[in-house]
Amino acid sequence: MVQSAAIYYVNPQTGNDGSAGGQGSPFRSLTRALRQAGVGGTVRLSAGTYSSATGEVFPIVVPAGVSVIGDEASKGSAIVISGSGVFASPTFGQQNVAVRLESNAQLRGVTVSNRAERGTGVWLESTAPTIANCTFTGCGREGIFATGAANPDIRDCVFSQNAASGMSIARNAKGEIRRNTFQRTGYGIAINDNAAPLVADNRATDNRAGIVIANLARPVLRNNVLTGNGEGLVLLNTALPDIGQTQDPGGNVFANNQTIDLRNSTSAAIVSVGNQVNPTRISGNVTLGVSLVTAPAPMPAPTPAPTPTPTPTPIVPGQFPDISGHWAASFINGLVSRNILSGFPDGTFQPERNITRAQYAAAIAQTYNLSAQRPDIRFVDIPPNFWAANAIAKAQQMGFIAGFPDGTFRPSLNLTRIQAIVSIVNGLALTGGTPNLLSVYRDRAEIPSYATTAVAAATAQRLIVNFPQVDRLRPLVDITRAEVAAILYQSLVAAKQAPAVSSPYIVSA
Repeated sequence: MVQSAAIYYVNPQTGNDGSAGGQGSPFRSLTRALRQAGVGGTVRLSAGTYSSATGEVFPIVVPAGVSVIGDEASKGSAIVISGSGVFASPTFGQQNVAVRLESNAQLRGVTVSNRAERGTGVWLESTAPTIANCTFTGCGREGIFATGAANPDIRDCVFSQNAASGMSIARNAKGEIRRNTFQRTGYGIAINDNAAPLVADNRATDNRAGIVIANLARPVLRNNVLTGNGEGLVLLNTALPDIGQTQDPGGNVFANNQTIDLRNSTSAAIVSVGNQVNPTRISGNVTLGVSLVTAPAPMPAPTPAPTPTPTPTPIVPGQFPDISGHWAASFINGLVSRNILSGFPDGTFQPERNITRAQYAAAIAQTYNLSAQRPDIRFVDIPPNFWAANAIAKAQQMGFIAGFPDGTFRPSLNLTRIQAIVSIVNGLALTGGTPNLLSVYRDRAEIPSYATTAVAAATAQRLIVNFPQVDRLRPLVDITRAEVAAILYQSLVAAKQAPAVSSPYIVSA
């Protein structure tokens, strides 16, 4: 009978695979322990080398929901898994692999080495495991290879002296790559195909290149340090990474690399905002944008001041002339009739006009009256007499919106489509959907990793309305008043507070 939520112990020097696997009678091989462990089970490894000589069968497969734990404090320096076996990858064919992880498996505090020709340390094929505080060294190709629809959480690891790269991310893989070190390991990180991971707070030094992004890859890079490499950041083919936006600066350091710090070999212009990079050390078409994020000034003591006029001034005419025949007319009229949205003084609705964060908060506050989920926060750039102060406070406490790390709210900045989707899902605590639902979007690679779960839930709940192409989400563009009306109305439909309307632009999973 498979035991669950149990702890098994392994010692390659003193253990015996015929024992019970307890602390006083450990197994000899990790392979034997994993056959015994069930979902929720943990395997604890003692110091030593885990190889075919000690009974390991490669590739070692860590089943779903099982944790393999060595010594996280030393990043597994004395706990070495070394070997290789053949794995038939659905996306890349036959591979030489040391370890495979299934979804929700964990690998912590071990060293992995695969010295076989073109050997991979850990192979992730459409799974979502956690890898933390590990060392990947001496692999014939790379330390970790993520492919298919993989969505791993990889953090606080060290990658060194691997032949091709520290980590390769390909096909439609996403995930989060945080706080890792890549040193003397070919390319630090290689991102290809349609991969779109979040790569944040990593350090790459003394590699052929720090990060190489190719094909249609759309990763998000934040606060990485690429120094002392042959090249820093390299972009090839039609790669289009997010290395900073005006509202969300990159914070990356591309400096002191031997040949070039940032090379764009694609045909498209790349926008760099908020990164440390010398313009003379850039090759290719790179636009250096200006960050709108500034350090907040101290909040002065409140003084009487005239209340600014909100934009737009609420006016609710019987019918707006500029939405006649508009694709979003039914959504707009549904919200106007509920006094959630209003028009402009000239009697128009202006459906294609972008909406600011303050205006969005006002619409949310008018739409929902939910109990507070968060404590009240005083944003340093929202004085008490600001026209939307109460609405911002209400929307924030309900869980729909949040501020920035510097304590600001930035009320005049435009809202993006992905921000609106995540806001509604978080505020209403919507669940449901799987990553497979994202396949309905042709531009799914542009969905930030942090938002994939929210987009899946919103898709399952029929919240998303895409015009003019129903299969294009356009997650990073500024949202319009018409699009806000559509998603707000659909959220009311999902909550059974409004009747469903017919539209060919509602995404159906």
